[in-house]
Amino acid sequence: HSDDGKKSRIRLPSGSRKTVPSTCRAVVGIAAGGGRMDKPVLKAGNNFHKYRVKRNCWPKVRGSAMNPVEHPHGGGNHQHV
Repeated sequence: HSDDGKKSRIRLPSGSRKTVPSTCRAVVGIAAGGGRMDKPVLKAGNNFHKYRVKRNCWPKVRGSAMNPVEHPHGGGNHQHV
């Protein structure tokens, strides 16, 4: 802190020093779980377990793949991918 207690000097990871007001608040460190999306999912089972604990939004079935009673686009002789 400075002599009057209104400013503080912090050292950033780059090595530079910065003066900020002492009323500022910050979290020390890095956010947890960084790089979680870098790893590929690889299997449908891994996605199943991922979405099972979240919400019922997987798998997404196309409307054209459904029956006519389940979706307006359903039915017909083939599914027109």
